Amino acid sequence: QVQLVESGGGLVQAGGSLRLSCAASGITFSIFDIGWYRQAPGKQRELVAIISSGGSTNYGDFVKGRFALSRDNAKSMVSLQMNSLKPEDTAVYYCNLAKTTGKSRPNYWGQGTQVTVST
Repeated sequence: QVQLVESGGGLVQAGGSLRLSCAASGITFSIFDIGWYRQAPGKQRELVAIISSGGSTNYGDFVKGRFALSRDNAKSMVSLQMNSLKPEDTAVYYCNLAKTTGKSRPNYWGQGTQVTVST
């Protein structure tokens, strides 16, 4: 069965850094696009960053060069390095794996990890 385990969330002061990781098992990791999404209280879930199976990346407009997403297919892991964090980055961050080609297009979500940025 597919498992996604997120780690790295926590409390950090504004201007600080965190590194989120998402480890997958039970899946052919390399064929999936992998995204990090976030949801703050009272707000809709939004895309933070996404990396395709081919390695190309896209970021939410609010990232503005502060975050970097990378994947390690050999370890079935994706990491999101977040720098220059702001209080408005406070949210639950979710890892998502999505197969975007072919007849079968499964989509998996992690349980979420809390990121809190204090002033």
